[in-house]
Amino acid sequence: MGLITLLRHAPLPKEYQKRYIGHSDIDIDISLIDQSKLNILNKEDYDLIYSSDLKRCTQTLDLFNLTYTTNKNLREVKFKEEIEKKSFEQIEQLNSYDKKYLDNIYTWYNYICEESFDEFKSRINSFLNTLPKDKNILICSHKGTIRMIYSILKKEEFSTINLKVNYLEEIFIDKYFEK
Repeated sequence: MGLITLLRHAPLPKEYQKRYIGHSDIDIDISLIDQSKLNILNKEDYDLIYSSDLKRCTQTLDLFNLTYTTNKNLREVKFKEEIEKKSFEQIEQLNSYDKKYLDNIYTWYNYICEESFDEFKSRINSFLNTLPKDKNILICSHKGTIRMIYSILKKEEFSTINLKVNYLEEIFIDKYFEK
C-alpha cells in the first residue's frame, strides 16, 4: 500500500494570517518561512506530487524544486464573498453574524461557505478516486482541504477531527485505500 503525505502550503503574509482565505490567489511570504522546514521534503521519495492550483501551494512546491501536477479540486473551500479574507473578529461584526452559528461545525460551515459541505466533500472525493493505490503521493493543499482528505481517508467524522495543521506541516496517511 502507498503512503499519502499531506503538506500545508508555506505562510501567507502576516496581514492574511488567521483569516478565512478560500479561493483568493495570494502569494506566500518567503521571509516568514522557518528555513529548517525546507529540509522536510528532501528526504522523501514520491511517485506522484499534486498541488492545489492556487499560488500559495504551487509556490511552496517550487521552493523544493519539485515537479507536480495542479488540480483545482485541491483548492480550499469556497467562502462567501462577505467572509473571504476576514478574521473571526471581523466576521463577528457583520450584520449577518449570529452566535448560534457557532453551535456546531456544520452550522458554522453553512454560514461562512458558499460551497456546501457535500459539494466540498464530493470535490475532494472525486480527486481521491483518481489516485493509484500503490504509490507514495505528496499533496500540497490548504488546511480545510487537508482536514477533509484526512476525514475521508481515515473514515472519521469531519466534525470530530481535531487536526491542527501549521504552515509547512506534514500529515501522513498510510494504507489509504484499505477497506
